[in-house]
Amino acid sequence: MIEIIQACRACGSTKLQRVLDLGETPLADRLLTRDMLNQPEPHYPLSVHYCADCSLLQIAETVSPETLFCEDYPYYSSFSPALLEHSRRNAEDLIERRRLGPESLVVELASNDGYMLKNFAAAEIPVLGIDPADGPARAAQEAGIETLCTFFTRELAEKLCGEGRRADVIIANNVLAHVPDLNGFVAGIATLLHDDGVAVIECPYVRDLIDHCEFDTIYHEHLCYYSVTALSKLFARHGLSLNEVVRLPIHGGSLRLYVEPQERVGASVQTLRAEEEKLGMTRFAYYKDFANRVKHVRAALTELLGSLKAEGKRIAAYGAAAKGATLINYCGIGGEFIDFVVDRNTHKQGCFMPGKHLPISPVTRLMDEVPDYVLLLAWNFADEIAQQQAEYLARGGTFIKPVPEPKLIRHADVAAPVGQ
Repeated sequence: MIEIIQACRACGSTKLQRVLDLGETPLADRLLTRDMLNQPEPHYPLSVHYCADCSLLQIAETVSPETLFCEDYPYYSSFSPALLEHSRRNAEDLIERRRLGPESLVVELASNDGYMLKNFAAAEIPVLGIDPADGPARAAQEAGIETLCTFFTRELAEKLCGEGRRADVIIANNVLAHVPDLNGFVAGIATLLHDDGVAVIECPYVRDLIDHCEFDTIYHEHLCYYSVTALSKLFARHGLSLNEVVRLPIHGGSLRLYVEPQERVGASVQTLRAEEEKLGMTRFAYYKDFANRVKHVRAALTELLGSLKAEGKRIAAYGAAAKGATLINYCGIGGEFIDFVVDRNTHKQGCFMPGKHLPISPVTRLMDEVPDYVLLLAWNFADEIAQQQAEYLARGGTFIKPVPEPKLIRHADVAAPVGQ
C-alpha cells in the first residue's frame, strides 16, 4: 500500500536531501464514519525531500492511488463558489484565445464533478473528462459531461488517439502533484495533445509554500511541490515546452502553466526562472530552515488555542479540508481544543476528521451556537469564508488563520483582504 522512493520522481536522481519530517499521519482525505471510529486507522510516514539535480521538492512516500482516490473520495469542486468563478474565467479566456468551437476537443484530467468542463459544454464545445473517483465522476456524468472513470495514463492517451480523439486543449488543475508515475502522465499529455494544441495546468507554487510556511498543504496526495525550474525540465524531457506561466493567489499561491509541443518560451517563464535562481530556489539552502519555521507555527498555534480554552472560550473549525487534517494531526489539535468542524460539502457532514476524529457538521451550526473562535482549516478560502460568514463575525465571532503564523480576523478586518 505504501512505497518509499529511492530516487527523484522526475529525473531519477538519487541526490535527495530531507527538508521536513511530519511523522506518522493518517490519510488526509480519509474521512471516517461513526462505524469506523473504533477500527484501527492507518497512519503512514510523511517526509519531504529536495532533489539536488532537478530542484523538485517531493515526499518520499507513495500510497497507492487506488487507496487515495477511489475509495469514497470526498472532494467535490462545485461546493466552492470561488473555485467555480476562478474556473469560469479560465474557460472563457481559453475559448477566446484558442478560438475553440464545435470542431474542437477539450479534455480535462482529474475533472472531478465536471465543474470546469461545464463552461465549455455550455458553449457547445465537445469535452471529455477523465477522473478515477467514482462519486465525482458519476456527478459529472449525471450533469451531462462525458467522463471516463479511470486514471489518465500514457496507455489511455494512446487509446484515445487511436479512436481519433486528440485534444486541442488539455486542462489539468491540481493533479500534477498527485501523480506517482509523473513521467508517464506527462508523456500521456504529449501523446494526446494536437501538434498545435496547449496543455493548461495549475499547481501550487513551492515558492509560496516555503515563503508563507504552508506546511499543511503537504499530505500523501501531494507527491510533488513545483518550481518553474523543475517544471521546465520535466516537460522538456517529454518534448514539451513551458512557454508561459501566470502566478495566481488561489490555494495559497499557484501557477498556471501553458505547455505546448512548440518551443516559444516567453518572458514570464524567463523572469520566474531568473527570480528562482536569484532567490536560491535551485539550491538546498533555500529549504533547509523550513522545518524550524514549521515547528514555530505549531508552538504558536497550540499556545494560542490553549490560552483561549483556559479562558473558557469555545472554539470550532471551518473546512474539513485535507490541509486541515495535516494541520490538526501535526500540531496535535484534537477535541481538547476544537469542539467541532463545519463544512459546506454535504458529502463530508456527519463524518469525522482523520486522526483526531473531530465531528464534521453543516455550516449552519456556526450561527446556531456562535463559538467564540473559528480556526480556518481551509484558510486558502479565507476571503470567501469571511463573506459567507459575515453575520458570525458581526455577532462578535473571531476567525483564526493559522499560517504563516496565527492571526486573528474580526468583523472590522473583513473590509481588507484576509486571504493573504
